[in-house]
Amino acid sequence: MINHIRKFVDLKDTEIPILYNYLKPIDLKKKEFLIKEGQICNRLYFVEKGCLRMYFINDKGIEQIMQFALEGWWISDYYSYIDNKPSDYYIQSIEKSEIISIDKESYDLLIQELPKMEGYFRQVMLKAVAQSQLRIKLHFDLSKEELYKLFTTSFPDFAQRVPQYMLASYLDLTPEYVSELRKKKL
Repeated sequence: MINHIRKFVDLKDTEIPILYNYLKPIDLKKKEFLIKEGQICNRLYFVEKGCLRMYFINDKGIEQIMQFALEGWWISDYYSYIDNKPSDYYIQSIEKSEIISIDKESYDLLIQELPKMEGYFRQVMLKAVAQSQLRIKLHFDLSKEELYKLFTTSFPDFAQRVPQYMLASYLDLTPEYVSELRKKKL
């Protein structure tokens, strides 16, 4: 996490213990949940090691993956976090994972003690919004086949790391269609 923070702000070695005072490590087993639908999400989660997914269950009873988070990525239900409302999402580990989390009160105290961390979080959130905007644009601009090809060429290791049905859900494809595309070696 320290290396990630230092990509955005100048975090000094003497400030690291201050930072760690506000963080809570969480070890997750495969398929373990951080939050479930209906719970209030009161933490931000940083993936130190492993992989998480955020999904909801649509009105047809099908899981729809909204986001994945790999090493160095943040994940949370930001609406639930900000408004203190029950979450519409599940956040679950896909594999054994090491997470670092921060709750709202600790976040506010950290920002007071290390104001530069507000700049870090702002930059991380802006990048997340930009990625979300790009994902939506690509969903409108590209065919299903082009979207699959772009994702698998941009993130080849990741595409092999997650189960095919999860990749299909994230790209809004059927698992059968993903199987066809894999056979074509796209």
